[in-house]
Amino acid sequence: KALERAGIQWKELGLIEIHEAFAAQVLSNLQGFAAKGWEINEDIINVMGGSIATGHPFGATGGRIVTTLANEMKRRDVQLGLLSICAQGGMGFAMVLERR
Repeated sequence: KALERAGIQWKELGLIEIHEAFAAQVLSNLQGFAAKGWEINEDIINVMGGSIATGHPFGATGGRIVTTLANEMKRRDVQLGLLSICAQGGMGFAMVLERR
C-alpha cells in the first residue's frame, strides 16, 4: 500500500530496509513477494545487514531503521527507499522515503 499511495513501482526503489527480529521474517517476505509475481532485486534489501546485524533496540527500532535507510540512500545516491517494520501483536508499518 505504501508504494501505491506514493505512486511508485518496485523497480523504482534503490534500497529496501526490512526489519527482521528473526531471519525467517525476510525470507518469508521474499517468498510472499515472489508469490505475488513481484520481481525485487535482493541486492538492495538490508544492505547493512538488517536488524539482526546492526541492532534491534526495543522502542527505538523504527528510528534505527529510518536512520539506516536515510544514511545509505545518501551514501549510495539513491532517490527512493522503502522500509517496513513489524511489531508485536501482528502490527506493521511501511514507509517510502524520497531523497531530493
